[in-house]
Amino acid sequence: MLKFLTLIRRSLKKSFDNIRNEQLKHNLLQAIPFWIGSVITGFFAVMYAKIFAWGENLLHFIMNWHAWMIFIVAPVCFVVSWWLVKEFAPNAKGSGIPQVMAAVELANPREHKKIRSLLSLKIIIFKIISSVILVIGGGAIGREGPTIQIAGSVFRKVNEYLPEWWPKISKKNMIMTGAAAGLAAAFNTPLGGIVFAVEELSKTHINYFKTALFTAVIIAGLTAQTLAGSYLYLGYPKTNDVSLMVMFPIILVAGIAGILASQLSVIMLKMSDWKKRKLKTDKANVIFLVLCALVIASIAYFINREILGSGKEIMERVLFTNNKHEDWYVPILRMLGPALSFTSGGAGGIFAPALTAGASIGSVISGFIHLTPNETNVVVLGGMVAFLTGITRAPFTSAIIVLEMTDRHSLIFHLMLAGMVSSIVSILVSRHSLYDVIKANFLAEIRSEK
Repeated sequence: MLKFLTLIRRSLKKSFDNIRNEQLKHNLLQAIPFWIGSVITGFFAVMYAKIFAWGENLLHFIMNWHAWMIFIVAPVCFVVSWWLVKEFAPNAKGSGIPQVMAAVELANPREHKKIRSLLSLKIIIFKIISSVILVIGGGAIGREGPTIQIAGSVFRKVNEYLPEWWPKISKKNMIMTGAAAGLAAAFNTPLGGIVFAVEELSKTHINYFKTALFTAVIIAGLTAQTLAGSYLYLGYPKTNDVSLMVMFPIILVAGIAGILASQLSVIMLKMSDWKKRKLKTDKANVIFLVLCALVIASIAYFINREILGSGKEIMERVLFTNNKHEDWYVPILRMLGPALSFTSGGAGGIFAPALTAGASIGSVISGFIHLTPNETNVVVLGGMVAFLTGITRAPFTSAIIVLEMTDRHSLIFHLMLAGMVSSIVSILVSRHSLYDVIKANFLAEIRSEK
């Protein structure tokens, strides 16, 4: 195998040496690693989405077959998901976005070797396995954050495998571009991927990597569409014939969602800190996980199954059916589920659960004030943007993602308004985003290691 790779590298070098135009040669050599990473990312994103969907479908099958089985499946899956991460890939836990943010900060000559603990092939494997097991057990998690860490790992490995004669490519630019490509492929939202890289990850000038960023997002998205078909994450909700007065419900929902999302972040951080201080043994962690799983199982069995999984079916129902108004307690359940799942120690993201929580808040408030179906759709979309902004503190990324996943370009100002209101009010609860605090924790742990 090694001889085969060496032969390929020699053949490539010979082929590129035949190019007489040095500028063309340099540009090609700079671009090819990004193209390769993008194609691989698109493949992984589609494969992971299908496996994750299979996990959710298996959960629904179990619940429809014998609902009481959730009391067995949930504890087992929560513990196995946590154990896999703990034993084989500790930095695969949680969303994956804070790990990518930490890797970007570590991408300097003095610390770049520490990135391998955050982005690697092992991370990819156990990120997928742990998150799928957790969702089978009813964990309220998403696949979008994990896809971003997977994509960052892919781009890092591509950069690592480049031969010595290849022009050096910035590790920071490679990781940021990979993260953007991952988000674009996960949601089928190319603009969202670009804005995410600029708003959430980039501390350097966009001019340094804009071409690589744009091409990587396009190629990753096209690869995903080739394998999975052209699709919208949610579809085309009806939002026509809505008056300007809908701005006021949007502001109301955005304010509430922003405060609740920020408060949820604080609660999850406190739970994680409490676990670290109090649960010193594996036995204590297992007991905690079993209790969390039994809480979720009890709610699903006795109250409402909608606490389970990513919650995408809630978004689809309130946007595309006549059953638009959730019960008042559903937003509470959709915050409780991610709080218990995200702090379990297993792998799993919070993007989709955040969108679901925001949709349920918009749905409940729309019912209270008796909005029309189309007005309800607009307010629900605003709630999705607002809650995601409260978690990420990235209002433009949140607005663009929801815009692209529904193809409602006429609502750009409504969605940006929701994001900005949420961004302002969420600061009243906590100055820092969930991702920023977790990123700081990862950096502190990695830098403290000998």
